[in-house]
Amino acid sequence: MRLYQQKTGEHVYVPVPEDVAEALRAVKHKHPAYFFWSGSSTVPGAVSVWRRRLGKVFKLAGVQDGHSHRLRDTFAVRMLDAGLSIENVSALLGHASTKVTEKHYSPWVKTRQDALDREVLRA
Repeated sequence: MRLYQQKTGEHVYVPVPEDVAEALRAVKHKHPAYFFWSGSSTVPGAVSVWRRRLGKVFKLAGVQDGHSHRLRDTFAVRMLDAGLSIENVSALLGHASTKVTEKHYSPWVKTRQDALDREVLRA
């Protein structure tokens, strides 16, 4: 899946599991190149529509303070918990610098914590 990062202007490619890709392809969509956009509205207009739709889903699910950025945060934390480097997660998030990623996600960098644990045990 190709994503456009608004802040950096970079395109980021994120693989999705095949079962997810199959489910997405099975859903009727209005434009052959896009799963979540008709291609005819403005990007801000499409974002607004999806923001409202996701807001309804979060509300129905009982998620407090539900917004789309929480999905991005979950993705980042799960990737870091799985051992991806901060540099790779930063690239996937489209951050211009790893400093931004470190600022928001450093508590979840598994490799850093593992290294700290080994150092403490060795001491």
